[in-house]
Amino acid sequence: MYPAKLPHYFAPKQLITACLVGSALMAGNALAATTINLSYNGAPDPEKNAVHVFAENLKALVDEKTDGEIQLTLYPNSMLGEEEERMEQTMNTPMLNVASFAGVSPLVDEIFVSAIPFLFDDFSAAHTFFDEGEYWQEVSNALQERAGIDMLAVVEEGGFLAFTNNERPISHPDDFEGLRFRAMDPSQVALYEAFGASGTPIPWTETYMALRTGVANGQMNPPMYIILGSLYEVQDYLTLANIQYSDQFLVGNSDMIAGWDDELRSAFMEAVSEANHNAREHNQEQVESRIAYLEEQGMEVIRPSEEELAAFREIGQPAYLEWLAERDIEQRWIDMALEDAGMSELLD
Repeated sequence: MYPAKLPHYFAPKQLITACLVGSALMAGNALAATTINLSYNGAPDPEKNAVHVFAENLKALVDEKTDGEIQLTLYPNSMLGEEEERMEQTMNTPMLNVASFAGVSPLVDEIFVSAIPFLFDDFSAAHTFFDEGEYWQEVSNALQERAGIDMLAVVEEGGFLAFTNNERPISHPDDFEGLRFRAMDPSQVALYEAFGASGTPIPWTETYMALRTGVANGQMNPPMYIILGSLYEVQDYLTLANIQYSDQFLVGNSDMIAGWDDELRSAFMEAVSEANHNAREHNQEQVESRIAYLEEQGMEVIRPSEEELAAFREIGQPAYLEWLAERDIEQRWIDMALEDAGMSELLD
C-alpha cells in the first residue's frame, strides 16, 4: 500500500506546470484559468477509447460550467506514469486521474468487492450500485481518509468484460483448462485459477506483445479495449460471458477540491456528473457495433447459453468470495455490497 502522503515526490516534467498553477488552489485561493492535469490510460481516440470520450467531454463541460475558471489539460496513454505512480501524484499534487483497480486497490483493497462475478444483471443495476449504494460511499470515504483523494465518478470503460484467447472457443468453465491468461490484478488471477487456467499480472501496455509471443494465451476486457489494443490481431475467440462490469475511477486531490469555494466546487461536480452520464450513454450505444467490428476482423464470437453462464456463476462467485476472505477483507464490506446489489442470498 502506498504511504498516505509521500514526503518527497519527483514529478515528471509534465506535472510541474500543474503543481505551480495549482498551488493557489491548495491554499484555498481560486484563480482564473487555473490549469489542472487529467491523466488516464489509452489512446486519445474517441472511436476506440471510452475513457478518452469521457475526458474530452469533461474538459469541455468544466470549462463551460466554471466560466473558464478551471481548465483541464489531458494526458492520455499513461503519459504521466503507470497506475501507482499516477495515484501517488494525485495524493501529493493538485490533479485529476482516471485510475483502474490496479491504481486504487493498493489504497482501498475493499474495492475488489465491487468486482464479484455477476454482481449486476445490466448497466442500470451497475449505475444504481455505484451512484446510490452504501458500500460505494464507504469506499469513497476510505479513499479520502487513507490517501487524501476524492472519489469523483465511476467511469464506464466499455461495457462488461469478455474473455478472448487464441487456442479454442470458450463457452464453459471447463474450456479454460491449461490456458494461460493475462491478468489486470490479483482478483483476475483468482478467477482464472477457479476456472482451471493460470493467470499472470501483465501491464496493459505489455498485453499485446504477451499475447503475440505466447506468454499468455488469453485475456479479459470489454470489446472496446480489445479494439483499442488491436488484440483481435493476436486473439481468435471472443466469449461474451459478461462476468464483470468494466469500470475505472475519476479521482482528484482532496485538498485541491476542498480549496475551491462552494460555487466553483458545485459547478465542477455538475460537469463531472453530466460528463459521466454522457459517457455511459455513448458507451452503451457502441457495445453491439464493437462486437460486430471484432467479428469482421475475424474473431469467432461465442455467446454462452443461460446454462453455461450459470456454470460460470456457480464456480466464479464462491471462488471469488473465498479469495476476498483470504485477503482479510472485513465481511461487512461484502455484506454492504451484496445488499446494495440485491444479492443478499449470497450472505447465507
